[in-house]
Amino acid sequence: MNVSIAQLECWLKADEDEHLEFKEARTGFHFESLVEYCAALANEGGGRIILGVTDRRPLRVVGSQAFAELGRTKAGLVDRLHLRIEAWEAHHPNGRVVVFDVPSRPIGMPVAYKGAYKMRAGESLVDMTPDMLKRIFDESAPDYSAEICAEAALADLAPEAIQRLREMWHHRSGNDRLLTLSDEQLLADAELVVGGRVTYAALILLGTHRALGQHLAQAEVVFEYRPNDATGLAADREDLRQGFLTYLDDLWNRINLRNDRQSYQLRFVRYDVPTFNEAAVREAILNAVSHRDYRHPGSVFVRQYPRRIEIVSPGGFPSGITLDNLLRAQFPRNRRIAEVLVKCGLVERAGQGMNRIFEAQIKESKARPDFSHTDAYQVWLTLYGEIQDEDFLRFLERIGREQVAAFSTEDLLLLDLIHREQRIPDDLRARLPYLVSQGVIEASGRGHGSRYMLSRRFYDFMRQRGVYTRRRGLDRETNKALLLKHIEDNRAKGGPLEELNQVLPSLSRHQVQWLLRTMKAEGQIHNRGQTRTSRWYPGPESVA
Repeated sequence: MNVSIAQLECWLKADEDEHLEFKEARTGFHFESLVEYCAALANEGGGRIILGVTDRRPLRVVGSQAFAELGRTKAGLVDRLHLRIEAWEAHHPNGRVVVFDVPSRPIGMPVAYKGAYKMRAGESLVDMTPDMLKRIFDESAPDYSAEICAEAALADLAPEAIQRLREMWHHRSGNDRLLTLSDEQLLADAELVVGGRVTYAALILLGTHRALGQHLAQAEVVFEYRPNDATGLAADREDLRQGFLTYLDDLWNRINLRNDRQSYQLRFVRYDVPTFNEAAVREAILNAVSHRDYRHPGSVFVRQYPRRIEIVSPGGFPSGITLDNLLRAQFPRNRRIAEVLVKCGLVERAGQGMNRIFEAQIKESKARPDFSHTDAYQVWLTLYGEIQDEDFLRFLERIGREQVAAFSTEDLLLLDLIHREQRIPDDLRARLPYLVSQGVIEASGRGHGSRYMLSRRFYDFMRQRGVYTRRRGLDRETNKALLLKHIEDNRAKGGPLEELNQVLPSLSRHQVQWLLRTMKAEGQIHNRGQTRTSRWYPGPESVA
């Protein structure tokens, strides 16, 4: 199977990482090395090794003679690794390129070769670390929260916590039968007690302080309030080692005691915005409790500062969850806990809690949730409470709460990126036409050179029409006139594209090229030379 040159060029522009490896391999490549690299790529979640390309920037195709019989090579890889690895060729003008596409390892099963488990470390291959192996093996482990705690008994569950479960489940379902069930039957129906034996989920959600201290001491949330970043004792601290259902509301009330309000004015009305959004904070705490690794001895920490909250939970992201897919992928580490929280109406089965956190932050013009301190051992979420742009907040209010409520998480992320003038990722671009149709953003330019900005109504409302004109740029005819003026002033030596880009710095290279092609079709200008050496001259080509 052949790879297109266009696809190869896309790979050449990508950054080399644990999923992409380039090797020159001009005259050949050792099969044993290929097997090791494929095993390492599989252990990292899959990727590609590409032969016939330099492994230093700028990447260049140099051609490779390695593995002339790809069918035989594929068969050898399958025999060694028991994975279906595809092998392709690309016939580039500079030589033959060979691409091996490696799938991800099976869930819970690292790929070994000659008794060793390999992983990437920069440009080298090293043995997988014990913690990495443990994380992989844990992927296929049964739900820890559904396992039985052999030493626990029904007496270890707090009566008030069981009553709280009953009330919340009844409120969520409307099933009056729940009000008449015995405690034992209620717990059995919730699958917190199985065959009369208590699960870890039951202890985590309903356990007494004494029971958790005896059987699962790490199932606690530690709250701290710190007025500044100075080290030392917290101004307020509470160790919440008891059933989670008994203290969720109390924990929020404790946070809310120091939750000051920020205000902004919309015409004649002042609006108050709490520093910490209740829905976002509750969702973050629920995520920490329901997705943390309870086999890890650490506690969940909720640290409140005047303008931010840090929620740190042990265990890192569950398998398959990354910063890139965290708003789309779902992997409940403790399914039994998550199912009970659904019954109580605290979380959605669809797992949209993280979406709600992002939406709440953006709607209040606050910084997006920050996971920059997260690593393999802990998930560290920081929620910032400072309003960053009152004008943007007023704009959202002006749009109307009903219209904003209809926006998806992707829509709000786009608005936030465009407002901050940041790059729009490819996976969000499909939503751009919808926001344009809603009149909240505008596009300038065409095709790949299109730029997006908040709509004219935003700048009109903020009485910043001049800023709108500057950001929008001059109209097309004015831009063409400026280009023509520069080309006429330099008619003797012609105007190269580099100079013409300087004439219109607010436009992209593609937008300037489109204007030049339009002017050429209209007979205003013509060019001589090709690509980088091309220069533009006034008048149609026949006049030259």
